[in-house]
Amino acid sequence: MQATSNLLNLLLLSLLAGLDPSKTQISPKEGWQVYSSAQDPDGRCICTVVAPEQNLCSRDAKSRQLRQLLEKVQNMSQSIEVLNLRTQRDFQYVLKMETQMKGLKAKFRQIEDDRKTLMTKHFQELKEKMDELLPLIPVLEQYKTDAKLITQFKEEIRNLSAVLTGIQEEIGAYDYEELHQRVLSLETRLRDCMKKLTCGKLMKITGPVTIKTSGTRFGAWMTDPLASEKNNRVWYMDSYTNNKIVREYKSIADFVSGAESRTYNLPFKWAGTNHVVYNGSLYFNKYQSNIIIKYSFDLGRVLAQRSLEYAGFQNVYPYTWGGFSDIDLMADEIGLWAVYATNQNAGNIVISQLNQDTLEVVKSWNTGYPKRSAGESFMICGTLYVTNSHLTGAKVYYSYSTKTSTYEYTDIPFHNQYFHISMLDYNSRDRALYAWNNGHQVLFNVTLFHIIKTEDDT
Repeated sequence: MQATSNLLNLLLLSLLAGLDPSKTQISPKEGWQVYSSAQDPDGRCICTVVAPEQNLCSRDAKSRQLRQLLEKVQNMSQSIEVLNLRTQRDFQYVLKMETQMKGLKAKFRQIEDDRKTLMTKHFQELKEKMDELLPLIPVLEQYKTDAKLITQFKEEIRNLSAVLTGIQEEIGAYDYEELHQRVLSLETRLRDCMKKLTCGKLMKITGPVTIKTSGTRFGAWMTDPLASEKNNRVWYMDSYTNNKIVREYKSIADFVSGAESRTYNLPFKWAGTNHVVYNGSLYFNKYQSNIIIKYSFDLGRVLAQRSLEYAGFQNVYPYTWGGFSDIDLMADEIGLWAVYATNQNAGNIVISQLNQDTLEVVKSWNTGYPKRSAGESFMICGTLYVTNSHLTGAKVYYSYSTKTSTYEYTDIPFHNQYFHISMLDYNSRDRALYAWNNGHQVLFNVTLFHIIKTEDDT
């Protein structure tokens, strides 16, 4: 229970420090609000939770009062223990003094019996005994003070015990178990919520982190969002045309050091830099065509190819930087997508969800945003986010939700560190944007906002 409480406190403090939920225009009454991002050094997901306004534990104030009183009693018990030790020590002094007093009494009797002959000798002994007794006087005074403190402590403990008994009677013995079960239930609900945190609304982009500097000004690099946790292979595709070579690395570390594990020679040249690796296969646009190719790395051959009907190609509807970037293939939590433009949609962006096996179009959405005015784009949770430029000052300016078939203009800036972006793709496993930034391979972290509906909220 304590661990859960600490977790919630940290999460709430994190929210207050870094985010402004008022900007979302969503009331906490609606459900669990969660901000998630991969911000720690290991790239793990950090989640910040804001609970609904409903109070799950109606007796929190009484429980807190009970806990504070119990802590106070514990502290007082420790103080009494210390005083008791001191009292025992002082009592030994008192016993010693009592023995010495009896000795003095005997000496006085001897002096009375023989004042003349023994006066000098016994007087000296008496003086020595008195010198030994002098240090005991402050000890006795301290003993009296300690005794008073012990009496006061005992009285206060009796008062506190009465208060604790009253609170215990008011809450009831059964209520602690009920409270404990509520905390366990809350923890279970939080864990269930975390499992649902695959989708959210983009709120912020931070970074970038430069992974490597290599290649030409244009290119693509990526990992597989559906790969297992132990599979961290990296694929590297330099340039936007006249190339068929894909380089594979077993890990980010190998990629940084340049230790290739394998090289693939594709059967066709690719066009642009907007390729994607998804579930073990590479999807790319065949050069000088609107044909999409699915190539299996494990089998080393093409598994499917299909023309994307009416899609412009060969710099008819590229992004602002050109480079045969007419057709952009991407993947998110929902599946595989193609983003392109057609004459039928007046050169505006078309979003198509693809069948990953056959490459058939499952469904398409026509937007009103000109493809040639877009710097780059990426999908998160079925929503397309479009940047307004590939140069310095670029920001996410437009978004289109395939879930609601609605769009909105946004203002989410990000740092274009090396001034020219020719590839920007979201990886749902890493919760990050992979980018090719003027010959630099970089990662941007994203922060997503989630609303989790629960049964109690309906």
